[in-house]
Order: sequence, then C-alpha cells, then structure tokens
Amino acid sequence: MTFQIQAVTIYGKQPGQMRTVPFETGTLNIVTGDSRRGKSALLTIIDYCLASSDYPVKAGKVRDHVSAFAVTLGKPGQQLFVARRAPEGKAAVSTVLCVLSQAPGTPPPALEDLHFVTPLDTAKDILSDFSGIDRTVRVPAVGRTTPIPPSIRHALYFCFQAQNEVANPDLLFHSQGEDWKPNTIRGVIPYFLGAVDPEQALLRNRLRLLRRDLADHEAKLATARSVAPATGQARALLTEAIETNLVAPLTGPDLVTADEVMHLLRQALTHTGPTPGQEGYDSPLASLSTRRAELRRLHGQTRAKIADLKRALAENNDFTSQATEQRARLTSLGLLKPDARTTDTAQCPVCDSLVPSANDTVAAITRDLAHLEGDLQVIGNDTPAIQRLISQEESRLQELRSELFRNQEEINEVTAALRALQQEPDDVRRAAMVQGRISLYLDTTAQNAIAPRIEDRREELQGQIAELEALLSEDTQDDRLASFLSLINQQISAKATTLALEHSDVPIRFDVNRLTVVADTVSGPVRLKDMGSAENHLGYHVATLLSLHEWFAEHRGPVPRVLILDQPSQVYFPPDHTGAATLQANDRSHLLNIYQAIHDTLRLLGGAFQVIVMEHADLDDPAFSQHVVQRWRYGNDQALVPPAWIQHATG
Repeated sequence: MTFQIQAVTIYGKQPGQMRTVPFETGTLNIVTGDSRRGKSALLTIIDYCLASSDYPVKAGKVRDHVSAFAVTLGKPGQQLFVARRAPEGKAAVSTVLCVLSQAPGTPPPALEDLHFVTPLDTAKDILSDFSGIDRTVRVPAVGRTTPIPPSIRHALYFCFQAQNEVANPDLLFHSQGEDWKPNTIRGVIPYFLGAVDPEQALLRNRLRLLRRDLADHEAKLATARSVAPATGQARALLTEAIETNLVAPLTGPDLVTADEVMHLLRQALTHTGPTPGQEGYDSPLASLSTRRAELRRLHGQTRAKIADLKRALAENNDFTSQATEQRARLTSLGLLKPDARTTDTAQCPVCDSLVPSANDTVAAITRDLAHLEGDLQVIGNDTPAIQRLISQEESRLQELRSELFRNQEEINEVTAALRALQQEPDDVRRAAMVQGRISLYLDTTAQNAIAPRIEDRREELQGQIAELEALLSEDTQDDRLASFLSLINQQISAKATTLALEHSDVPIRFDVNRLTVVADTVSGPVRLKDMGSAENHLGYHVATLLSLHEWFAEHRGPVPRVLILDQPSQVYFPPDHTGAATLQANDRSHLLNIYQAIHDTLRLLGGAFQVIVMEHADLDDPAFSQHVVQRWRYGNDQALVPPAWIQHATG
C-alpha cells in the first residue's frame, strides 16, 4: 500500500509562524482562489518535500515569507512527516531534510522541534520505501548505458500536472519537457504498471554485472600481457642511460633478449656518477634515426620483392593454364598410330585403314607434346618454391613493421627524455633523473613479476552470461506490457466518450514510445498535439491519468495514490483573464464533466485514491462546491501565506 497526502505545512520566518493546509484522503479536495494567492505553490511545495533535486517554489510571497515546508503523508496504520528548509544564503537547494515516523493523527510539530539531519538521498530512499517501491529492481533507461533503480521521483511523473502541463498538447506527464526525462519515463512505466517481473529484473541486473566483470577481466588480462621486459620503454631507458654515461656504449650487435636489457638497467642503478667524454659515444637519437632509415629501406625492398614474386607466380599460373589446354589438344591428335612397316603412313584409330604421309606429322606432334610436358613439369616445380618465398618475405615484412614500431617508440621516449634532460644542465642531475626513471620501471616490473598470476576466467564468465541470456530469452515483459496497455486504452477510450472528446468514436491508445495519446482514425493516427481545442488536450490528460491510477490502485502499483491538477479550468478562460471566474453555460458543463469523471474514478476505487485540484473557478454545483477545502480570495483575505505574516515583515 502506498500513501496519500494529509496536509501541507509552512513555517514563517518569525518565531511561532506556522500554517497547515489539511486534505481529506480518498476523495476530491479543491483549493479555489484568486490569482497570486498561493494555489500553485501547493504543488511545488509537495514536490520539494518529496526529495526534489531543485527548488521548484517560484519567486514571490511564498519564497519571501516562508523558511521551511512540510508534508504529512499517510497510509493505513502509518504516518510520515517530511520537512525541508528553504535554501539559505546563496545555496540553490537545501540538501538535508527532517523525516519523522509518526502515529496516525499526530499534528505537525513546531519548527523548533524539527531536526534537519537526513541527507537528500537517504530521504528519497525512505520515501520510496514508504511508497512501496522495490529499490533492488533495476529497469532499463532508454538512452543510458546503465539500468536505474525506480524511486519516488519517478513515481511522481504520474501524480502531478502543473499549470503549464494539465492541458499541454506536447507533454502528457509531469517534467516530460525536461532534458532526459522522457527517456526515464519510458524506462520506468513497465515497472510501475507491473509488467516487470522482479525475479527477471534481478537476473537482468546480474547479467549487466557479469558483462561488466567480463569487460574488466579482459582489460586486466590485456594489461598483464602487455607488461613484459625489454619493451620499447626498457630499450629507451637503456638508451638514456648510455647517453648520460651510466652505461658504457654498446659495441656489439643490438640487444635482442630481455635479460640483457634488464641486466644493464640494473647496472645503471649502481653507477655512482657519469663518466663524461667516453670515446665512441654517439647520439642515441641519431643512431635510432639511422636505424629507422635502414629499416624503411629494407621494408621497401621487401615489398618490391614480394610484388615481383607475386607477378612471377601469376605468370606461371597463366602459362600453366594455357599449356595445359594446349597439351589436351595435342594429346587428342596422338590417336594416329604410326605404321611400323613404312615411314610415310599411319593407321586410322577408327577404321584401322592406312593414312598416307602421316608418320612425319605424328612424330612432330609427339616431339611438341614431350617438350610441353617438360615445360609443365618445370613450372610445376617452380610454383611451390615461389609460394614459399612469398610467405618468407611476407613474414620478414611483418618483422620489419614491428621493428619500425619499436624504433618509433624508442625515438618517442628518447625525444621526450631529451626535452626533460635539456632542462637539467648538470650532468649529475641528468644522470640522477634517468636513474630515478629506471628505478621506477624496475620496481614496477618486479611487482608485476611477483604479483599473483591473473587466472583466465573468461570462459567461466562467458558461460554464466550465456546461461542468463538463455533464461532471459523467455521473458515476456514486452508481451505483458502490451497486454496491460491494451486494457488501459479501453478505459481511456471509455472516459473520452463520457467527456464527449473529439475522436472518442475511434480507438484511443496511450503510445508509450512517444508518451502521448493517439486516436486511430481511418485517415491514420492522430496524436494529441495534432488534435484541436485545449478542451480536448485537458480531457485526454485527465482520461489518461485517471485510467493509469485506476490500474495502479487495482494492481498495487507503487505509485502514490494522489493526482494533483493545477487549474484545469484555465482552458475555458482567455489567457489574460483576471476578473471573476464566470463561465459560459457550455464551458461550465464541460468543466463539470471533468469533475464528474474524477468522481467516477474515486467511487470506483473506494477511498484508495485522492485528487487535489487548485482552481481559479468556483462552481456552485455539488460536484464542485461540496469538495472545496480552501477558498483563498481577496474578498475574505485568505491565502496560503497569511496576510499577518506579510504585514509583520513590512510593518
């Protein structure tokens, strides 16, 4: 069971100033009054006390004369009092609240009895729990990489309709016009409607954590593989050690083993000072540049050689193809058999008759065929050899590319070191600087060497992920959501018909993706923003929110059982209206239809739902007048902030 609102309390800036506005639960509460009497501030005060991250109370008398705000929340057998100070000084918002669990019926405490010690996040969690929200659930948020836990702040999207929202054709829910809020609303709707299975939500959250663990584990394995002695960094450090005379210049071939590099780096650490002027010293950068030029030359030669070999292989393949075809033709001519008794006749292969003057032809064909067979055999022997040479040269080319990469890495390290060393003109300081970098490198490699070996758990994690994915593949959340929305749409359509709204004669549906109401006409879908008349916009807002709250109440959705509407009658007044709230008969009838729809929902839910309306109008119909709890008008000198507070401050 979730909560309703029992009272709103404000505390003045002078001692003893306290004003409470009570509300009845399970019914309609109307606060009617003139402009600038504090009606709209009720919604922002409730919003602020329910753990808002900003200060929504507008500038004016309420801000000027109120130091703290409070709401009393109630549900069967429980009562929660939440108070929050107005921001002080240059602070944008107060980040601590006073949250008290009270016995039902306990009046709001005096300001001096309140202790504001509960952090904002903690207060939000308490309010979420009081609303019945399961904070262990994680729901996807469209446009965000990580799931989010639902909270009281998400539930309030369906509870508030501010003055600029209640008949807005572009916005259906509270705060929908703020950045990222539409994505969040889409993400939490399935949870609040009950389409999210808590067990499935836990599995989805575990799947997300496993995928994150797998990514982290793969990153650690990659780091462990990349930490190896004699990398470009080790060689660059050795080059710096040679340049600062910590190590004697190398006279033999380049080092190729990790042990040799590490041994010389350790020697550099034991060196007590540089020995300038050693013979045979060359600039390490010049040596590296020379080596790079040589590597590039070899790289070019190898590429050219590979191209020549591939060209030769292609020519061999072309020759083999043509020669094989020629051999097939010559072999067929070899069917003529020479006559052993004479030199100028041959025997026909079909009728065995003698063919005059054929022996010479047969002999020439046989010679050509033998020559062609020899050529094919030579080519056949050459082709594998060429292929082996191509493979060898391509391997050599890859080695040269790796050497060029390492060479560039060494050049980068040496160049960076030279820039740093140029700032240390003293040879001893320069050598000490290099020794410090070598010491850091050796310590790091030593720690990696003795660190526990990272066990490769990728296969285990991938198996767990696959198992969870298989379980979640049978989740029917989307089907449940579609089914629930279909039932809710029936209620929206029924209410639209009762309110005599345009397009109520065709199917009406709540589009959860676009967060709007759509009428499916024979001419195509008509969205709320494309419907004419503010009366339609107001009607569809009320019809949708009442239908959603009926669903929440009947299916125990963890949404506060309250709907707050700020001045729905505004659609029947001109924008610049400031006079008496007098309505034409037709407009009055339509407005009463809105209140009748509210009463229908209240009766259906039998006290499990509360509606609070701040109105400019003041109708004498029982559907309206019997539910007015406050009248704040200039004529009776009533307002949210008592006039005495203002007189005390100005007097």
